[in-house]
Amino acid sequence: MQDKHLFEYAVLRVVPKVEREEFLNVGVILYCKGLKYLGVCYHLDINRLCAFSGALDITEIGEFLRAFEVICRGGEEGGPIARLPLAERFRWLTATRSTIVQTSRVHSGFCIDPAETLEHLERQLVL
Repeated sequence: MQDKHLFEYAVLRVVPKVEREEFLNVGVILYCKGLKYLGVCYHLDINRLCAFSGALDITEIGEFLRAFEVICRGGEEGGPIARLPLAERFRWLTATRSTIVQTSRVHSGFCIDPAETLEHLERQLVL
């Protein structure tokens, strides 16, 4: 297992009505300390989201998800959170919150290529 690295991930979810606790998986965020990787991918299936809840603001959800991308990339564009070290950014992005875009509990595993693992998780959990 020398070439495998511990990674952590959480599923991004759209929760139209927080009080009902119903959600639709839309993406995945993955952090791998050993390879200094933090990435996110998401897929907004507008028809599926509208069928799930007709009252959603798809543009607003897209903006929230793009914020995850900007923070993962790091740098000035993402503000003070994006300038934090990778682990702190991941913890901030996966912190429990009561908003329309939430994350699941954090799960872990081992991988060789975190970007490939992220794509695999997206196919498995979102698409």
